[in-house]
Amino acid sequence: MIKRCFDIFFSIAGLILLFPYLVFIAIIVKLDSKGPIIFKQNRVGKNNIDFVLYKYRTMYVTFKKKSNLTLGNNDSRITKAGYYLRKFKLDELPQLFNILKGDMSFVGPRPELRYFVNKYQPNYFEVLKIKPGLTGLASLKYKDEDELLKTAENPEAFYLNTILPNKIELNKLYIKSKSLTLDVKIIIKTIFLFLK
Repeated sequence: MIKRCFDIFFSIAGLILLFPYLVFIAIIVKLDSKGPIIFKQNRVGKNNIDFVLYKYRTMYVTFKKKSNLTLGNNDSRITKAGYYLRKFKLDELPQLFNILKGDMSFVGPRPELRYFVNKYQPNYFEVLKIKPGLTGLASLKYKDEDELLKTAENPEAFYLNTILPNKIELNKLYIKSKSLTLDVKIIIKTIFLFLK
């Protein structure tokens, strides 16, 4: 209950304080390339239930989907504005609405695509017992995940066999030791990490 109150209060505060910036980013996205401002995608949330995740659109809509993964910040599908939005994680700001709605929390495992959840090992499903988060221990460690995938010979296999298992372990560690104090520490680390 405390965590939910925290999420509601700070998501509302964030939306109010950041409103001018949210509008400015929306205008930049619209002027930069054709397509919707907000990108909506089904992700897997708490109790293995799908929800619609919101992001600022960072890719050209004319590109056909060629992968479930983004390969580096210079992926040809990424728009000019999208490059900077992704670099500083500003594309994630619309997820404040997901937090306010109750689909997500500020801190927790990042929500996966159903495609990858369908490939989960039985012991992975523990991470679906809590709400997914805007940031978390795995998010901090793999802040440059796109760049790691770009160097892999088989990006999907590398993600499934190397990155995902480690993310699961970090998310399990968070679940085991989660507290409001830990959440605040992770949020502060996330802010400083992406302001560098």
